[in-house]
Amino acid sequence: MKILALETSAKSVSAAVVENGMVLASAYQNIGLTHSVTLMPLVDSMLQHAALTAQDMGLIAVAAGPGSFTGLRIGISAAKGLAWALDLPCCGVSTLEAMAENLRDFDGTVICAMDARRQQIYNAVFDCQDGVLSRRCEDRAVALEVLTEDIINDKNRKIIVGDGAKLCYTYLLDKGISCRMAAADSLYQKASGVGFVAQRMAAEGRTVTAQELRPVYLRLSQAERERLAKGLPITIDRQGSK
Repeated sequence: MKILALETSAKSVSAAVVENGMVLASAYQNIGLTHSVTLMPLVDSMLQHAALTAQDMGLIAVAAGPGSFTGLRIGISAAKGLAWALDLPCCGVSTLEAMAENLRDFDGTVICAMDARRQQIYNAVFDCQDGVLSRRCEDRAVALEVLTEDIINDKNRKIIVGDGAKLCYTYLLDKGISCRMAAADSLYQKASGVGFVAQRMAAEGRTVTAQELRPVYLRLSQAERERLAKGLPITIDRQGSK
């Protein structure tokens, strides 16, 4: 089954088609334009150059969060539209788990870190052995102190991936925890990783309909925080906020 995967959770935007653990086509841009401008032309161009069509796909996958609130909404909306038009199931994939896919050839502890601002990171920790990733914790928005407490006694080799890697790396070294950052070509999330995670999810029956697909923010948006500060109720629907 061919899977069309979308990644719009941060500054870059990417798309990929994966099948049976292989990347059939991929496209990536990080030129500063908004994802609403670049995503669908990127997908159309990728499919055209690979002699594929949207009708060849069996599943639509998208990075569902955490990440940029605006970026996630764009990706989710695009995935919903494609899945609805093609009558296909969807997978909303953890951005952090997809990111960990970049480091399947690393044996040790994979630390995924996205800069969540406000002195926090979006984080998940995985054990990676012989190409198999195993979760240690659920996706979370935490202070670096919390991550430090979780891994301070970990004797495995440690590698950090994500746009919060440098921040995390500097902090952990200062606390005496040995670690390294992923290489530049593996540091950021890619749509291929989204596709590989979706492949496992689909095999386990963890797909949803276009209508059911939702972003996972992990914490309140700025607009929600401002409403709470004013004593106003939060009226929008959220999934997974802390």
